[in-house]
Amino acid sequence: MRRFIIEDAETMAIALQQEITRSEDSRYDHRLHGLLLLCRGISIKEVCRYLGQARRTVHYWIDRFRRSGFSGLQEGERGGRPASLNPKQLSQLGQALRKSPRDLGFAQNLWDGKLVGHFLKKRFGIELQVRQCQRLFHKLGFRQRKPRSLIAHADPVERVAFKKTP
Repeated sequence: MRRFIIEDAETMAIALQQEITRSEDSRYDHRLHGLLLLCRGISIKEVCRYLGQARRTVHYWIDRFRRSGFSGLQEGERGGRPASLNPKQLSQLGQALRKSPRDLGFAQNLWDGKLVGHFLKKRFGIELQVRQCQRLFHKLGFRQRKPRSLIAHADPVERVAFKKTP
């Protein structure tokens, strides 16, 4: 039987790992496969290499399986800081971002992280750092736009003369 070869295997391995982490079900199946390999006598080191996991991660799977069986391999609650904005506030922010900042009484023409932070403090009394406001901005599907530089509005004759290549 001929050996099956995947072109650009390194890139495909990364893509497959990303696809596994996309859903709870596939992560559960991934853990099951890891334990199945261990049951078949493959060493933890080899399982880690095959599945692209850290040794500590596989040990966590084993411990959770010993304590709780299959339910221990299911996706649990993930920790982390609670969201600063509730869903209603997030929706209101999205509606505000669809408008011009000038329509809401701000002096700027375009939204940026600093202005979003100012808006949140003024509207909801919530203080967030600029970077977190930028993340919210992107989470809501917006992207920042910068005004075009003055060179774009320069005299057409001078622009042609300035260019290195005609």
